[in-house]
Amino acid sequence: MSAPVFLAEGDILAHLGAGDTYLLDGAEGRHAGVVQRRRAGEHIDVVDGRGLRLRCEIVSVHAAEVELRVLERVDEGLDAPCLVLAQALAKGDRDEMAIEAATEAGADGFVPWQAARSIVVWRGDRAAKSRARWIATVRAAAKQSRRALVPEVFDPVETRGLAARVAQVCADGGAALVLHEEASVPIAACALPAEGSDTEILVVVGPEGGITADEVDRLREAGAQPVRLGPHVLRTSTAGPLAIAALAQRLGRWEPRP
Repeated sequence: MSAPVFLAEGDILAHLGAGDTYLLDGAEGRHAGVVQRRRAGEHIDVVDGRGLRLRCEIVSVHAAEVELRVLERVDEGLDAPCLVLAQALAKGDRDEMAIEAATEAGADGFVPWQAARSIVVWRGDRAAKSRARWIATVRAAAKQSRRALVPEVFDPVETRGLAARVAQVCADGGAALVLHEEASVPIAACALPAEGSDTEILVVVGPEGGITADEVDRLREAGAQPVRLGPHVLRTSTAGPLAIAALAQRLGRWEPRP
């Protein structure tokens, strides 16, 4: 079974390697020592959220302070091209369900999209609180799925801003895919940048009521490809994670790491 993951903020892990010691404290140390009751001799991973993983052995536990010995340093880096999900805001926490599952499937970033048919609206204090909730959801999902990378949650955009991102992604050699039930091209056959390309694949998922014809036209004009996942209409909480999983498989991300 893979070791549980704990997150260290900032650059504190940058200069550590095999044989070094590290003190896991604060909220993560409390979670390991008090909540999970980890003990000396057990193995855990500490990650920086940007692709660095330290495989460690617990030396001692003193309440919320866990002393670790680094066994191995693994620089996993960032997968390329990166997978970004533009998820329309949705009611009933369905958007949070989507980004949670998409994190587990391998998404590298999220763009909250205020679509025309989004019932939920992010404005003022609500926007800041809702984005913070997305960040917390993604962080927890990354740890649960044992990832060394915590996906970034970008600032929310309306359709104009999303079209601008689509245009930039395409200009940089990436791909933008709009999931749409009337599309004729399956996601398994759509054009993608080559594996290893330093660019982005942006996947756009609409809200419960679907993407409007005007939105599809604006995104297509910016360079996006309408694609379909399959013969069935999926919930907004389901479509994004399945698309990310399908793309991760196409890109070879689900193959065992060397």
